[in-house]
Amino acid sequence: MTKHPIEALIDTADTAINEEDWDTLRAIYAEDAVLVVQPGRNAVGRDQIMTACRAIADYFGHSLDVQQKGMTILESGDTALVLANTRVASDNTEAEDRKATYVFKKHPTEGWQCVIDNSYGHDLVAAETR
Repeated sequence: MTKHPIEALIDTADTAINEEDWDTLRAIYAEDAVLVVQPGRNAVGRDQIMTACRAIADYFGHSLDVQQKGMTILESGDTALVLANTRVASDNTEAEDRKATYVFKKHPTEGWQCVIDNSYGHDLVAAETR
C-alpha cells in the first residue's frame, strides 16, 4: 500500500527537523503557514517558522527526534486535516507523546503544503483555558 502524499511529506518534515535541514523543511510550509511554537505563541510565515525551528533545535540541544506513531488523514478537495500521534524526544528531555493536528492545502502548482502545524493538538485548548 502506498503512502498518502501528505504522510510522505510529514515523514520528510520529521527527517528534516531531526537533521536540521532547514531548506527542505521550509519548502513544506505554505508562505502564510502558522506553527504553534508553544501554547499562546505562534510563528506565522516561512521566515518566522524557520527562526522558531532553529530556536527549538537550540532549546533541545540539537538532538531533537520527532517521529509519527500513526496518523489519520481526512481530505476534502484541496484541504486535509491530519490527526497524528507524534513522539517528541531529545537527549536532554523525556520523550513526550502528543496528539498533533496539522492542516494541509493543495497548491495548484506546488502540491500539498502545510498551512497549520500544531504538535500540541487539543492540549492547546486546555492549556489556553487554564
